[in-house]
Amino acid sequence: MKKSHLAWSTMAILSLACTSTNQEPAPPADTTTNEAGTTEPGADRGAPTAAGLERLNHVVVIFLENWSFDSLYAEFPGADGLANALQAPAQIDPQTGQPYLTLPQTEAHLLDAGPNGAGLPNAPFLLDPYLSVLQNTSLDLTTKFYAEQQQIDQGKMDLFVALSSAKGLAMGYFHLNDLPMASEALTYTLCDHFFHGVYGGSLQNHIFLISSAMAQFPGAPDTLKAVLDDHGNPVTDPDSGVLRDGPLTPDGYVIGTLQPTNQPHAPAPQNQLVPAQTFPTIGDRLSAKSIDWAWYAGGWNDATAGTDAGQLFQYHHQPFVYFANYGTDMPGRSHLQDETEFLAAAQAGTLPAVSFVKPVGLQNEHPNYANVIAGEEHAMALVNAVRNGPNWRDTAIIVTYDEHGGFWDHVPPAKKDQWGPGTRVPAIIISPFARRGYIDSTVYDTTSITALIEHRWGLAPLGSRDAAAADLTNAFDFAQ
Repeated sequence: MKKSHLAWSTMAILSLACTSTNQEPAPPADTTTNEAGTTEPGADRGAPTAAGLERLNHVVVIFLENWSFDSLYAEFPGADGLANALQAPAQIDPQTGQPYLTLPQTEAHLLDAGPNGAGLPNAPFLLDPYLSVLQNTSLDLTTKFYAEQQQIDQGKMDLFVALSSAKGLAMGYFHLNDLPMASEALTYTLCDHFFHGVYGGSLQNHIFLISSAMAQFPGAPDTLKAVLDDHGNPVTDPDSGVLRDGPLTPDGYVIGTLQPTNQPHAPAPQNQLVPAQTFPTIGDRLSAKSIDWAWYAGGWNDATAGTDAGQLFQYHHQPFVYFANYGTDMPGRSHLQDETEFLAAAQAGTLPAVSFVKPVGLQNEHPNYANVIAGEEHAMALVNAVRNGPNWRDTAIIVTYDEHGGFWDHVPPAKKDQWGPGTRVPAIIISPFARRGYIDSTVYDTTSITALIEHRWGLAPLGSRDAAAADLTNAFDFAQ
């Protein structure tokens, strides 16, 4: 058992939370398909700029790893959380077509869970008696492009356990008062209908954040391509017994972890390195208008020097490295910097207009190789660096997660295109302009961040998803 990291009364929590009305994003613009697998907007350039948005001069995006909304914020008062989750359909055993009697377990911390070790009921369950936020899980959960679509199961959300390597762990959640970042969510705005952009894992979601598009790998080895049945589901190779589920679609879009051609990258066969991409990114759009920006990565200086210094640097969490404009000798490379430079800029009051901050592996909250509390405390340090610096008065900080990490959530995503969005994840808006003690139930996805940047600085949308996305402005009150 662990100590609580926050101490507040139930009355204090309830007094800080309120709800908003659900607000659907605008319909998509007239579009045409582009080379990156999404669509480019026509004459409609998206939603108009919200009144007062020009007061915002700095946007900071802190991009954490691999937790669903219900797994962290199920207990958040007033949010679409545990009360509704407990009414959701039970997890189905595909072998019988019926609900599991108890949750199957493969996670070491849960093998003896339940009364007298008899197992846990088929329902969301509290992790705290078995696993602390200070501990790593013994397993990573399944986060694959096709598997997540199958887990969602046309909105029933009832195959997360069956199709996860970690089985019942997918249904677990932590107490709210375990989370240092929960104090920020209670004070400012928590978005409780924010969905990660693309089905599956980290690489495609990072690339989608900065481009609203999917990377392609022309001429890739066939062994990297998914093989699908008539229903669009991966098949098992009859010789090897391996599920042929990627990391590429049959037509070569990147839907799983591969390394870039540009450095730095983890060791990989040369013919499996993703060619440098050339479609536009939000960085390109900002640079074209001489608007300063940076992608700050924890451990970047070490990685470019050839080591991760024991910090578990994740090369596939660096999306700009996958683009030709940000190769080692390209001018755009100067926008890729170490997280220490973000902290220095925050202290000096020299933050660029747009900052993306990606913590190093040990501090990004990813299950199995990192723990929640290390990531939460690091995120708090990043937030406080901005809040205690000269730029705070006109800054918005967005703290969210790249994807759900294989954890279940009870709210089904509304499918927008072949890529997603995926499962619901937490998103917290922290700013002097953020609504206070507010729950924003507007439907957002990862490209809502992109849309906010575009609308604030008058940039053309990168694709159809960001062109149509609600841009997070409902989380702000620029009159305060």
